[in-house]
Amino acid sequence: MQIGAVTEILREAAEAAIVPRFRALADGEVREKTPGEVVTVADREAEELIAPRLRSLVNAPVVGEEAAAGDPSLVSALRQAPVAWVVDPLDGTANFVAGRPEWAVMAAMVRGGQTVAAWIVRPTDDRVYVGELGSGAWRNGARVQRAPAPADTTELRGAALTRFLDPAARARVLAAAPMFAELGTGLSCCGFDYPRLVDGELDFVLFRRTLPWDHAPGALLLSEAGGTARRADGTAYRPDDDRVGLLGAADDRCWNLVRPLLFP
Repeated sequence: MQIGAVTEILREAAEAAIVPRFRALADGEVREKTPGEVVTVADREAEELIAPRLRSLVNAPVVGEEAAAGDPSLVSALRQAPVAWVVDPLDGTANFVAGRPEWAVMAAMVRGGQTVAAWIVRPTDDRVYVGELGSGAWRNGARVQRAPAPADTTELRGAALTRFLDPAARARVLAAAPMFAELGTGLSCCGFDYPRLVDGELDFVLFRRTLPWDHAPGALLLSEAGGTARRADGTAYRPDDDRVGLLGAADDRCWNLVRPLLFP
């Protein structure tokens, strides 16, 4: 696995297409992709730079967020192709447009429907997270291992991304909030929320939407650092599974403590 080569591809795409536009977007460089969701020229140009270079490393389909927005059938490669790339050229686009620093460039390799390698590149704080199935997780080249979460629910710190929750799920989250030491709404960027779990800033994060370009990188990073990302029924996250609902946690005990409080 050419871990370093992929990191450089993502770094160089960010430097060429994204960083120069941070807090400097021109009129007409932002548009609404779907109701309530924006895309920028930086998203599109970065993906156009990344995709062919990943194919030059491993000649496999590239499931990019922006390409899949135009052709949703591309996502089928995650179920049908022996190997596929997943790319989020600008995770946290809304933050980027608003001038907030929580955005990232992410990629993953999927083999047989399972994520086997993951990359999160964050230019605003110069952090790079990498995970490889069975080999571990790293932050800026140093091995990272998630410490166990507290055993007492009242000491747990978490986040629940309530934006996409239905009313019943949102009410359940609000009712559970007093049971934890902290329950925020997350940073609207998986490239920051998953690393917050890995780095010990949070003990759990609840997601509803689980699009592969958002979650394939972070879920592998978390699991390789000793955490877990599982569906409500306890099955591990896979990028070829389009169900909704996912709970990431520092460890299995934490997941089992939080799950009955946040899932029906």
